[in-house]
Amino acid sequence: MLHLCRNAKPSVICGAIQQSVRFLSVSHVSASNRQCKILVVGGGSGGCSVAAKLSSRLGPGKVVVLDPADNHYYQPMFTLVGGGMKKLEDSVCSMKETLPSLATWVRDSVAQFEPAANAVVTSNGERIEYEQMVIAVGLELRYDRIPGLLEALAIPGGNVCSNYSPKYVNRTMEALQKFHQGNAVFTFPNSPVKCPGAPQKVVYISEHYLRKNRKRREAKIIYNTALPVIFGVKHYADVLWKVVEHRDIEVNLRTNLKQVIPERNQAVFENLDKPGGEHTIEYSLLHVTPPMAAPEVLSTCPGLANAAGFVDVNKDTLQHVKFPNIFAIGDCSSTPNSKTAASAAAQAPVVYRNMMAVMEGKSPSASYNGYASCPLVTGYNSCILAEFDYNLQPLETFPLPQNKERWSMFLLKKHFMPFLYWELMLNGMWNGPAIVRKLLEPLRKEKKTL
Repeated sequence: MLHLCRNAKPSVICGAIQQSVRFLSVSHVSASNRQCKILVVGGGSGGCSVAAKLSSRLGPGKVVVLDPADNHYYQPMFTLVGGGMKKLEDSVCSMKETLPSLATWVRDSVAQFEPAANAVVTSNGERIEYEQMVIAVGLELRYDRIPGLLEALAIPGGNVCSNYSPKYVNRTMEALQKFHQGNAVFTFPNSPVKCPGAPQKVVYISEHYLRKNRKRREAKIIYNTALPVIFGVKHYADVLWKVVEHRDIEVNLRTNLKQVIPERNQAVFENLDKPGGEHTIEYSLLHVTPPMAAPEVLSTCPGLANAAGFVDVNKDTLQHVKFPNIFAIGDCSSTPNSKTAASAAAQAPVVYRNMMAVMEGKSPSASYNGYASCPLVTGYNSCILAEFDYNLQPLETFPLPQNKERWSMFLLKKHFMPFLYWELMLNGMWNGPAIVRKLLEPLRKEKKTL
């Protein structure tokens, strides 16, 4: 029976047939020792994209994807789900339908890396030996690191929510609907995060929701961020400061959530610039971006991870600094770029080309420039499309100023980017907008001369 995932609505009948073939082709393998040419640990955005490229080049049976998840989520959509603009089921496909048909899926998780032996051991005790490995295990959400937070999130119909997990994302709209008056508090943790712009996107969407529903006058909106800036790229930060000032949103920098006291509706914050400085806020709504960290199995592996727990790679080639047959992609990498799906898309061709070079006995030459994109949704009809590189300099695609709130960029985020993700990126056919930027360059130059 053909099953067409909700995410793939733009597909036509041939797309449905391809999905069906993919469903039937993905292999399920019982636990036993095995060898493979390429091992991809993690079937998320980066892992799936690289696996699709490699398996398409090398053929069936050469690439193994190790991932225990039943489902694959398009996490950038969670912002829209929390704001009631999309449904959670729009953001998910089964892992069977997502992974490339030519790859072999081992439905298990890594329990131990053995990079010196070119092997990993899975949770079920299987040992997988590889010629080359791509690590794409992402970041873990550590709600448990904030005392009281899990208890607050377990309260049915409660006023504490979080867009970052499919388990909790629907609570955001429920909390907004229940909100009548008081403090609406939003947080950014003192840790690396997936999509650093997302914690403030929910602030803007929530503020717009309250205005639309005539609740804004009774609300004090507070954004407490552990960062020293509202956004890391000044080109966009200058505009965002004007947005929060115009919409009367209080922003407190270097302010980190330390504890939640759900029985009192209180949140305890610490001042990161003044050790020991704490203050407590009563909330009517609390949206928490949880602390995040690389999985412990990675961060505790000697020689594989750096001091911060991330795969220790060259920031340009994405090749491990010690083990030349290991590469990393996405959030678990030590590269100093913003951790977004767009970054993984731009990294995928670099990893692919450099792995093929190593396979052919050559030195890696493809280079990643740190490209990241963050569509900063500022409401139900506006978005600032931030694009930048390692140097935090704008690297914009379109020949118009992108440091402005635009309806066109909102439509791009809501409707076109999901199509790019499901139909092109995960199939290894989208490497980011570099080619589009190049095609539009004449228009940009023409505009500058006018």
